[in-house]
Amino acid sequence: MGQIVIVAYKPKPGKDEALKQLMTTHLPRLKQEGLVTDRESIIMKAADGTIIEVFEWLSAEAIATAHNNPAVQQMWSEYAEVCDYVPLNSLAEAYDMFATFSPLY
Repeated sequence: MGQIVIVAYKPKPGKDEALKQLMTTHLPRLKQEGLVTDRESIIMKAADGTIIEVFEWLSAEAIATAHNNPAVQQMWSEYAEVCDYVPLNSLAEAYDMFATFSPLY
């Protein structure tokens, strides 16, 4: 059974566009490794510029496999250069009953 996750990526100073570009490759790269379902991701932006993504891993095992996959490790290294992962509750929108974000694309 799939595992739907919500991830928040806060761009490092001056890295907004680099992160936005990297987001276009995230799901395709995970698909190439056979780690996610065919469900399309939802990518949106918070008022402070943080990018939020909702996507579906193939399974809990796929998540564990990703941690030892060289291609995924390389991709995560690219993300580390342009952003920090932040908890959803660090976003002002998370405190609204109906958290609202802008589409990224």
